[in-house]
Amino acid sequence: MRSVGLELPVRTAVPALQRALADVGVAVLAAPPGTGKTTLVPLALAGLVDALPGPARRVLVAEPRRLAVRAAARRMAWLLGTAVGEQVGLTVRGERRAGPGTVVEVVTTGVLLQRLQRDQELTGVDVVVLDECHERHLDADTALAFLLDVRATLRPELQIVCASATSDTAAWAELLGGAPVVEAHGVAHPVEVVWAPPPRGVKPPQGTRTDPLLLEHVAGTVRRALAERTGDVLCFLPGVGEIARVAGQLGTSMEVLQLHGQAPQAVQDAALSAGTGRRVILATSVAESSLTVPGVRVVVDSGLTREPRTDHARGLAGLVTVRASLAAGRQRAGRAGREAPGAVYRCWAEAEDALAAPFPTPEIAQAELTSFALQAACWGDPDATGLALPDRPPGGAMAAARRVLTGLGAVDADGRATERGGRIVRSGLHPRLARALLDGARLVGARRAAEVVALLSEEPPRAFGDDLSEVWRRVRSTSEDPYARRWKDETRRLRRLVDAPDTGPPDARAAGLVVALAYPERVARARAVDGPYLMAAGTAAELGTGSRLAGTEWIAVAVADRPAGSPSARIRLAVALDEATARQAGAALLTEREEVEWSPRQSELTARRVSSLGAIELAAVPLSKPDRALVRAALLDGLAREGVGALLRWTPDAVSLRARLAFLHRELGGSWPDVGDAALASGDWLEPELSRARRQADLERIDVAGALQRLLPWATGEAGRLEELAPERITVPTGSKIRVDYSGDRPVLAVKLQELFGWQAAPALAGGRVPLTVHLLSPAGRPAAVTGDLATFWREGYKAVRADLRGRYPRHPWPEDPTTAEATRRTNPRR
Repeated sequence: MRSVGLELPVRTAVPALQRALADVGVAVLAAPPGTGKTTLVPLALAGLVDALPGPARRVLVAEPRRLAVRAAARRMAWLLGTAVGEQVGLTVRGERRAGPGTVVEVVTTGVLLQRLQRDQELTGVDVVVLDECHERHLDADTALAFLLDVRATLRPELQIVCASATSDTAAWAELLGGAPVVEAHGVAHPVEVVWAPPPRGVKPPQGTRTDPLLLEHVAGTVRRALAERTGDVLCFLPGVGEIARVAGQLGTSMEVLQLHGQAPQAVQDAALSAGTGRRVILATSVAESSLTVPGVRVVVDSGLTREPRTDHARGLAGLVTVRASLAAGRQRAGRAGREAPGAVYRCWAEAEDALAAPFPTPEIAQAELTSFALQAACWGDPDATGLALPDRPPGGAMAAARRVLTGLGAVDADGRATERGGRIVRSGLHPRLARALLDGARLVGARRAAEVVALLSEEPPRAFGDDLSEVWRRVRSTSEDPYARRWKDETRRLRRLVDAPDTGPPDARAAGLVVALAYPERVARARAVDGPYLMAAGTAAELGTGSRLAGTEWIAVAVADRPAGSPSARIRLAVALDEATARQAGAALLTEREEVEWSPRQSELTARRVSSLGAIELAAVPLSKPDRALVRAALLDGLAREGVGALLRWTPDAVSLRARLAFLHRELGGSWPDVGDAALASGDWLEPELSRARRQADLERIDVAGALQRLLPWATGEAGRLEELAPERITVPTGSKIRVDYSGDRPVLAVKLQELFGWQAAPALAGGRVPLTVHLLSPAGRPAAVTGDLATFWREGYKAVRADLRGRYPRHPWPEDPTTAEATRRTNPRR
């Protein structure tokens, strides 16, 4: 082995790590980036470092990203003076470089999960190193849980190392059953922090959109750093799109490398090797901890990163741009001090750190969990309750995943994995894409299915457009584009997974069918020509400006997101299809139902037999004899929407009775019923008439007063006291029976003043609890006075009213003492 590896700081921690594994079989290794934990430690554990003796073992190293896998394997092979594929090998999806002499193999955590599902004992593996555990990727958390299960039940001799670039290791040690923590301390060169907020305010990120003003500022900060400092500049940006935009703004006057998971191999090699001149490396979070970028003395940090988010209600999963955690900020800054003193330019105000999360959010807490749920089901623990996970999966996300897997036939009614589920999990694809491959191969041919699924497994560059059929033609016809080369490699891998002839429908129909098989709930139909779409899941969706798919009636949406605050999804990638294909792919979503609804526009019932594909209505015919229960429910909906006062025919007697009952319910409560709008909207009081109703006209024929009578407290005997407690009319001294108005807060008796002569007091209602308010009217029927105490009015108020009105109404009696005068409805006789 080359001596250069022995200069790595982690070498001093290797003996303690060896002892921990020999004693208890598990350990946590905490080592900052650049100390050699990813490269020297696996070689030492395999017995390949003479200066760090240990038993010869076969070591499997799991990295979260393909880029890190290749970089780690190349670095270890270089340290040994060999080629990748000899003593050190690698495996990523679609590529394996290993041989009989391989003793250290670097794999992605996804590949590790596939191996565990095929061979739970990991035959031939002595040590597993899970690198970068602190990043909290879901595959890594799952793999660790499975490995701990294997140690506990099948292979207690299997050794596990959790390697973290941060010092917050207590949780990992506890998860591993109180495992020893071995720390390695790197050479900590000082890093100067330069706060470089934008000169003017920028908008916070929305979805995957980053304010162009911030990107302009980041580019300007890179130029400033180049002028003020020496060495290469490493600039962190949230995604590939932002990297491309900043690269364009920097121009061609300097060497700019774009480092991300989709970057061509040549670019990755160049970024991870020492340069001959000054360089600017624009990178996503892949460069935070698992990769060493030599020559860097300056870091420019945009402060942003991408995290998964899932809208379970709409079936949309994707990435969103968020503020990076404080821990990620420390990792990024540390890159400037790996080899010598450096500086970090932070493109935000220092005060904003108070609002940042201390650590990254675990992926399990916010990701779409269909793949995880199937992994757990195939492992034999459908609910994942027996797995030693750092964080429990959210119940809602697991329920959503279970529904998807049941629909795919991957799990049974009890959540246990089916034979098909096992085949899906071994494919290395997301379950939806595996379903599209397996079922699509039978329908469109193996080659076409593999090619379309390969397009879906890695989203094409946005520059290729939003029409998947056009993207398909483009990648087929070129071998120069890096994406096209990766697509062809993945197509060959997928083609080997299915045994079906290469025959089927034309490419255009095949593409739509395969996409719709993967995402049947995203089949969408235009609501109008060139208008928005409605997806089968019920979500509105819109094409981008200038889309080649504009005017297409039916599409299958492959990629979509929903910007924050937007009612509609934004279609990123889709393909045209026809209704027959939509019906075929979404057969499980096809329904036929009787639909009886209240139409507010027509104020009437509509009854139809409706055929639908999810939320998309395909056809409807009128129903002549709809189901009675549906009619009743629709009529009740109408009552709730329009109000009982609008749909029923309220005679004066009905209005009066309702008001009297409302008065007694308010004043006495008990058995006297609530007759407010909300209570009457339940419709129970209208039975049996409501059950026989078929339309609004039937509601109008209901005897509302009779229905209200049924609400009276007959069972308690109180119903017989209605007239006593809340009389409909009250007889006044002239013998007139005057209707009481119960519509206000207090019952009111409106009567001409002369009819009350001799009446000392008006009766109190509700068993003497509520005084009757008397509106004393003039001979013309206009209010002359209002009183709740008639005796006081006669004594104190009548004189003023008499003086005011007797001149205007001389033919009516105005006695000086109304308490002894005879009540009358007549005028004085003419003289």
